[in-house]
Formats: sequence, C-alpha cells, structure tokens
Amino acid sequence: MSQALDELIELLDLEAIEVNIFRGTQPDEDRQRVFGGQVAGQALVAASRTVEADRHVHSLHAYFLRPGDPTVPILYEVDRLRDGRSFTTRRVVAIQHGRPIFNLQASFHTVEDGLDYHLPMPSGVTAPEELPTYQERLEPYRERVGAWLDRPRPIDTRYAPPDHAFEPGLQTDGQLVWMRADGSLPDDPVLHACIVTYASDMTLLDTALRPSGKSSFTDDLMMASLDHAMWFHRPFRADDWLLYQQRAISASSARGLADGSIYTADGTLVVSVVQEGLIRVID
Repeated sequence: MSQALDELIELLDLEAIEVNIFRGTQPDEDRQRVFGGQVAGQALVAASRTVEADRHVHSLHAYFLRPGDPTVPILYEVDRLRDGRSFTTRRVVAIQHGRPIFNLQASFHTVEDGLDYHLPMPSGVTAPEELPTYQERLEPYRERVGAWLDRPRPIDTRYAPPDHAFEPGLQTDGQLVWMRADGSLPDDPVLHACIVTYASDMTLLDTALRPSGKSSFTDDLMMASLDHAMWFHRPFRADDWLLYQQRAISASSARGLADGSIYTADGTLVVSVVQEGLIRVID
C-alpha cells in the first residue's frame, strides 16, 4: 500500500468526540481549500458510523456550501433522520469556524433480492495496464504543472484516449478514466464506498469542459463543485480497476453538469454519479 493511500485511510478514520459528532483531520498538503471529495468521503464515514452494519449506503446527495479551510479540522454533525425496517436516512453537516461548509444526506438499505439490469459498459476501452500513469501522462508538461505533478496520489488514475489535458480545441462529449486505490484495502465495504466517493470528485467536473475544448489547466477558468449525487448499485472493491465513464450534459450560466457511470473491469455497473459545478470564465 502506498503512503498516500495510508494517509487517505487515516483521513477517513474520523474521531468520535460526542454522540453523533465526529472530527476529521486535514492532509499535510498545500491547498487553497479543502478538496471536495475529501469532505464528501469524511461525511459519508460519519453517517455510516451511526448505521447498523447490515445496511449499506445506496445513495447520497450533497451540497458544497463554502470553501473549506485546509488548515483546521472539520466537525461533522449527524442527524439521525429515520431508522426504518429496510431503510435508514442520515443528514450530515460539516462545520468549520462555526459555519456549515457542506451538507450531505445519505440513505442506507438492507440487502434485498429484486430485478437486475444495467446499461452495458463501453466496449473497446484501452486496458488500464496499457495506459500511462497520471505522472507519466503529464510529464511532458512538467514545467506548466510544477510541483503538483510529484504530489503522491492515493488513487491511481489512467485516462483512456482521447485525452486533451493540454490539447486546446479538442472537443469531445466525455471521457473515460480507469481508477483504483493505489494499494490493497481492508475488507470493509464502508471504506471502499468512501474511497470511491472521494475519487468520484477528482475528474467529473473537468468533463463538463470537454465540449468547449477547454481543460481544468486553462488559466481563464474558476471551477468548484456545487453539488454531488451518487447511487451505489452493487458491491465493488475500490482497490480493483474501475472504469469511470463520464459525460458532459450541459454548460450554461457559469455552471456545468456532468454524469458518470462506474463499472468494474468485468463490465458490472456499480455506481452512478451526477455533479454540477461552477465554471466561471475569468476575463
């Protein structure tokens, strides 16, 4: 297991400081604001800590309210909205400096039999082993990317072609990204769900730029996640390769919308994601 993954697991191991109140630490990184996937993953951990082990998250809906301060811990307050016979609902508010920065509502469900169908995984996608690592992909642009390129990453991401990180003008309607935790994980389904929640915020908003021919490395853009929704359909492991199929849905009024489907390598749909984010063009 990589040190970066060890640190992510530690980041997701919240401290219980009171009934329904948890504290999350911050990574030792130079960031202007808290990464959205971090606060979403930590909030899901907080919610899960108040739910019976036989109930698994099946959906979450979240709003990013304010930029998080990466220099101080985050408090997570859990509201136990409902404990039903089959479903459990929790609301989590993340707080810094006395103000909410993020809220999440998650629903948990017991395992039940039922209909089973899903859209197929795209065919003909290049295998992740044949694709460059994140560092290899951006090495030709080291001068532009700077020290960010050498930062250890807990999630191994491999972009299938066409990839236009630094190819202005290349217009597509989506992207395909393989991802997995950079090391083996314990057999804890909550941890696997929280790590995929963390990873799901890494690349999705960038997808909304694809039809414009811009990328997140463009200097004239201000971007931030606004809201994030996920549906967990079937069991998976976050330390196995997962294909994140992402589509640009809409861009207007300084906002962009994208959705994603996450498949196991054998083609099973395990998670669906939708995100809207701020995409503001700076004059």
